Amino acid sequence: MQYARQTQEALDRLDQSLASLRNMIKRGNNKDALQFMENGDLKEKFEELQNMITISSTGNMGARGVQNTGTF
Repeated sequence: MQYARQTQEALDRLDQSLASLRNMIKRGNNKDALQFMENGDLKEKFEELQNMITISSTGNMGARGVQNTGTF
């Protein structure tokens, strides 16, 4: 369940960034909006979520990138 919670939190942060982007565009701050998308908070939030999805799809990998071995 922790993955679901973390994913939802990342989605919420991305949603907040999208709302900020919308407000920038609505105010006519297109230059700032482009910066925000290409190098700012929106890019960071998207990459965070993308990394979570990528890691989850690699299978049952441990912290060092090897299969979980359980007890020895």
